[in-house]
Amino acid sequence: MNPALSLLFAFGAGTVGGAMNALAGGGTFATLPSLLALGVPANAANATSNVALLPGAGMSAWAFRDELGPVGGVGIRTLSAITFIGGLAGSVLLVLTPSHAFDVIIPWLVLYAFVVLAFGKHAAAWLRDRVTIGRGSLMVVQMLLGIYGGYFGGGVGLMTTATYGLLAGHSPRELFAPRTLMLAIANFAAAIVFIAAGMVRWIACLPMLAGSILGGWAGAHIGKRLPASAVRVWTLLVTGVTTIVFFARAYG
Repeated sequence: MNPALSLLFAFGAGTVGGAMNALAGGGTFATLPSLLALGVPANAANATSNVALLPGAGMSAWAFRDELGPVGGVGIRTLSAITFIGGLAGSVLLVLTPSHAFDVIIPWLVLYAFVVLAFGKHAAAWLRDRVTIGRGSLMVVQMLLGIYGGYFGGGVGLMTTATYGLLAGHSPRELFAPRTLMLAIANFAAAIVFIAAGMVRWIACLPMLAGSILGGWAGAHIGKRLPASAVRVWTLLVTGVTTIVFFARAYG
């Protein structure tokens, strides 16, 4: 591909990815395939995608700062600290392990997100009638989400929305602020490790990073004006399409 077109392609993918992260999560599913199409190896593409989406995630988190509050009785600072530690652990794990495991594991994780999003409201009510979901459960799950966010991150925003809905009974719209903040923190923790390990392809990362800032800002402001029903439909659509794509890629 022509170098100028490659830069424009990376910028466009970053814009779409940043907007997706702000609206429902799943921005990696726009940036990672684009980097692979540009010829970046899988591990380097994953690291580059993470760093490129970080400013957009931060922009979205800043736009939603007034809506931040506890999730399931757990304070936002506690969730942030857990996510940061998990993100560091997951990114170190990625550096130390081969990338072929992504293809087998990721489809099932995203399928989980789709099922919980589709039936999460009824499942959460069913669970609350039968069991007490404590703060400890949410903190353990947050650590796992942080590790996954640092290890790969694809769909972590979708899975966070699904899991918070199941454990704390929140709608996708109510989770814009905490979800985008956790995504930004996990990306930041992973970026520290990936940059230190020299895994980032900066020639593709920089235009993608600029696009993610634009997309994150625009997506956050659009998201503030969307009704909860529209956010739910969009989230289910993104998750469903993503699930099909990753199963086809891994097992097709």
